[in-house]
Amino acid sequence: MMDGFAETRPPVVLQILPRFESGGVERGTLEIAEAIAAAGWTPLVASAGGGLEHQLKRIGGRHIKLPLQSKNPFTIYANIKRLTALIRAEGVDIVHARSRAPAWSGLFAARRTGARFLTTYHGTYFGGGAAKRLYNSVMLRGERVIITSQFIWSHVIERYDADTERLRMIPRGVDVTKFDPAAVSQGRIATLANSWRLPDGAFVVMLPGRLSTWKGQETMIDAMAKLARNDTYCILVGEDLQHAGVRERLEARIVALGLAGSVRIVGVCADMPAAYMLADVVVSASIKPESFGRTIIEAQAMGRPMVATNHGGACETVIPGETGWLVTPGSADELAQGLARALDLDLEARTRMADRSIEGVRENYMVETMCARTLEVYRELLGSSPAA
Repeated sequence: MMDGFAETRPPVVLQILPRFESGGVERGTLEIAEAIAAAGWTPLVASAGGGLEHQLKRIGGRHIKLPLQSKNPFTIYANIKRLTALIRAEGVDIVHARSRAPAWSGLFAARRTGARFLTTYHGTYFGGGAAKRLYNSVMLRGERVIITSQFIWSHVIERYDADTERLRMIPRGVDVTKFDPAAVSQGRIATLANSWRLPDGAFVVMLPGRLSTWKGQETMIDAMAKLARNDTYCILVGEDLQHAGVRERLEARIVALGLAGSVRIVGVCADMPAAYMLADVVVSASIKPESFGRTIIEAQAMGRPMVATNHGGACETVIPGETGWLVTPGSADELAQGLARALDLDLEARTRMADRSIEGVRENYMVETMCARTLEVYRELLGSSPAA
């Protein structure tokens, strides 16, 4: 199979996650599946399903629908049997877990079958007592653990005293053939502007991210009220998970602050490169620290100035004054000030910031690098002795 590995057939890699909808974890799963297929291996993804299934099929992968989104202990236990059967039927060599509930099922299924097991530590997983800490700890039980940022590296060392020998630092990546300003036509940008009802000449501030209490959309709305510019529109782009009436609360706040004409919730966007090009400023306003923050490097790859909250992975990807600004989490006042600075950039300063942003992404956050280094970890696992 690989150097130092007894089999001669190509390896089979199974990635497991709750759902296969839009989102950073899901997009990363698809990108790794494509790299697995390009290497001549077999990529499988198991989840509760979602809109990325057809893209997986297009790049030569296969999706298996299992209830891996459930945190119910009985379902997690039942999923061990389901994954065990899947691993044996498909000859899976590596199980790559990307979320906690699937990871618990995958861990024990891998032990039953002899498959190699690794994880990607995607979140901070803060909070809770001993039981929650135990639940979270599964993301460090891989034979290898992929870490996406220096922030997460420090987090797992401080909180869990993690074994650094098993950790592998692999930041997220951007496909710069897709996220390339030169590759986006004016027609694509105009199509989005028309669908979002944006007038010609308007300034556009965009916050990409799932509608959630912690992604900072409420702070963004408050900042727009404080900014008080009639020439500026705010677009909230992202999946509505329909959790706890988040959208309803945001819409009520928009109306209460008199912003119904200038702040729009537009849902999922199928053409994010064009969306970034339409924006004059891109915002990451998360209240809790992002483990990495993929939208930041996507926006920077498109040469857009960033205003992001000063914690988590954003501190590694945003260079204050050079590629954007960092503001206090939850502070609508500081966010409004950051927006004003970005909107007031003259052409020379905007061009200089765009060039620096694009350069930084291409030097440090290429999807090809992320995929190559992940496959190196797979090879490392296949060439080493299984864990006890």
